[in-house]
Amino acid sequence: MTDTAPLADGYEISTDPARLDVDRVHHWLSTDAYWALGRGREKQERAIAGSLNFGVYGAASGEQVAYARVITDRATFAWLCDVYVDRSVRGKGVGTALVAAVREHLRPYGLRRVLLATHDAHGVYQKIGFRPLDRPDQWMALGFE
Repeated sequence: MTDTAPLADGYEISTDPARLDVDRVHHWLSTDAYWALGRGREKQERAIAGSLNFGVYGAASGEQVAYARVITDRATFAWLCDVYVDRSVRGKGVGTALVAAVREHLRPYGLRRVLLATHDAHGVYQKIGFRPLDRPDQWMALGFE
C-alpha cells in the first residue's frame, strides 16, 4: 500500500502519521475502547511513535473515522492492536476494509504470523483470515499493569 489508497464508499486509508488526528484517536481509545480506557495522552503518543499506523478518512471531508496500529519488526512478527471504528460509521464495512488493508500492507514482509486480541470482534477478523491459535497453551504473557 502506498501512503494513501482509496477504500469503497468514499473512504481512503493512509499510513501517513502526519494525517492522524491524535486528539481523536486518544479520545476514542481512552474513553470508548475497553482495552485502553483511561490511557494517558503521553502513552498514546508513544504508542503511535513506535508503531505502523493506519487511518481511515472520509475522502470528501478528510475527517478520520477509524484507526489501527501495528507493532512489527517487518521480518517475522506483527501485533495488530488499537483497531477502532467511529460509532458513526460502524456497520458500513470500514473496519473490515481497514483490517484487510493492514493485511495487504503486511503481506510483502513475509511475516510468520500476525496476532491480535479481541473480546467481541472475532467475526470481523475471521472474514480477513484470522483464526484462533492452534496451540494457545504455548503462549504466555508478561504483564506490568
